[in-house]
Amino acid sequence: MLLFHILLNYKKLFAKVLGIAFVLGCVYVFSLPKYYECEVKLAPELSGSRSSSSLTSIARSFGMKLGSSSLGNASEALFPTLYPDLMNSVDFKTSLFPILVRQEDSLATKTYYDYLLNDQKQPWWSAAIGGVLEAIADMFASEDSLEQKTEVNPFRLTKKQTAIVKIINKKVVCDVDKKTMVITIDVTDQDPLVCATVADSVKQRLQDFITDYRTNKARVDLEYNKKLCAEAKQRYEKARSLYANFVDSNQDVLLQSVRSQETYLENEVQIQYNAYSSYAAQLLSAEAQVQQETPAFTTLQSATVPLKPEGPKKKRILLVFLFLAFLGTSVWVLHKEGQLKSLLGFS
Repeated sequence: MLLFHILLNYKKLFAKVLGIAFVLGCVYVFSLPKYYECEVKLAPELSGSRSSSSLTSIARSFGMKLGSSSLGNASEALFPTLYPDLMNSVDFKTSLFPILVRQEDSLATKTYYDYLLNDQKQPWWSAAIGGVLEAIADMFASEDSLEQKTEVNPFRLTKKQTAIVKIINKKVVCDVDKKTMVITIDVTDQDPLVCATVADSVKQRLQDFITDYRTNKARVDLEYNKKLCAEAKQRYEKARSLYANFVDSNQDVLLQSVRSQETYLENEVQIQYNAYSSYAAQLLSAEAQVQQETPAFTTLQSATVPLKPEGPKKKRILLVFLFLAFLGTSVWVLHKEGQLKSLLGFS
């Protein structure tokens, strides 16, 4: 009650400080640009699920039990828990630069890089400070450093490209539920249409990368089998052509050497045909393997254009301003009245 009466004696001071804090909070809040949020959820198919199920069925026929979950975990080299690290890589972030986006109130399309570089709204203090720093940097920059580089080299990014990568790190976030393995992609942006477009593009690029990774070995085997099959077909056609030409040229010849040569060529055609048939079967099997290794993604929540902005939370920010102003004023008043040390337990 003593502390309450002490603070009550300074009610005019509290009114002034809280009024100033409210005004400053309003200036701060209404200077912040609005931002929207779009969320996409995916449920990936873990590799090894098909093979594990087939092995499990075979094991059951012999009265054995096989743990399919452990097999799936062991065969999955790029597990879903590593997807956030993948999306945080510079290679993945720079792959988002050429995405074509269009703002809600515009008909012109531009790359995501140009949009983040030129069309991002900033608070007035950030724009003023950034303008001064950029002007100072341009004064001391050399002519070579002022040249704009259009190509993107993830090994050596320019200052502007590095800044855009940092912005994307904040705007595009990936999270994986370790229990359900559901992938959640959150994209925030100042424009609702750009937000949904980028979320859908990130989802598609993540699926393409994982598909390429999972089917890489199968596709290499497929190309190798195509090469072997083409070579076997060429040898078969060559052997068949030699046999046909030899038979046409020696129809009325009854010499044993001619018949022996004819039998040899006929056997050679059969050998080459058997080899070609074997490689053709292997080619069909390799094509089926690529299809089998291609992962399936179930879209639990698609990208939609948000209707309402997600932030800034104006009321919450104003309450924080008022609370800090009240707390600071109370500390100053108690310190002035000599009650702060006793309140904190100091003698």
